[in-house]
Amino acid sequence: MKTKLKMYAFSLAVTGCLLMPAGSACQGMPVYDNTNFVSLVKSLVESAKQTTQLLKTVEFLKQQKENLEQVNAVVRQLKAVREIGRNNARLVNVMQTELRSILNSPYIKPEEVTRVTESFNTIVDNSLETMDFIDAILSSNYLKMSDGQRAQILKEKEEESKAMVSEIAIKTKRYTDIISFRKMQDKINNRETNY
Repeated sequence: MKTKLKMYAFSLAVTGCLLMPAGSACQGMPVYDNTNFVSLVKSLVESAKQTTQLLKTVEFLKQQKENLEQVNAVVRQLKAVREIGRNNARLVNVMQTELRSILNSPYIKPEEVTRVTESFNTIVDNSLETMDFIDAILSSNYLKMSDGQRAQILKEKEEESKAMVSEIAIKTKRYTDIISFRKMQDKINNRETNY
């Protein structure tokens, strides 16, 4: 019985130690909260996903910007080529209508016909050279130039073609004025006097 009593006292002491409040046994020990750490890791993972998505979006937008710049350059090139084509059509129209009427006028002297024809032919030859140059630029990457450089050259050629149209208009007006003057001079010189 004495041994049973000792056993009983020992079990009671162990049970008392186990049932003792935790605060008194763990005094001074830091407490680790696992739920905050897990939510922080989840936040970091989600943030990394969003950052990756943002980087992909930025890359996509950069590509779209480059595409727009290329399209803008091509549009500028097409506008310049279209304007040069219109200017050449104006030159051809002037050659077909105005030049023919100037050369068929009885008030243009035979020695002037060659000079008039040569001055108009020079402009038309320059226009044809411009068209050949434009074809070379657009079809063969003309010495590997960028779209911006190509657009700049086409813009310069567009300005040259405008100048040719202006020059041919001035020459046409000059010869038309000469014809008008000579016509008026002929009427004055050949009028009948009734005195």
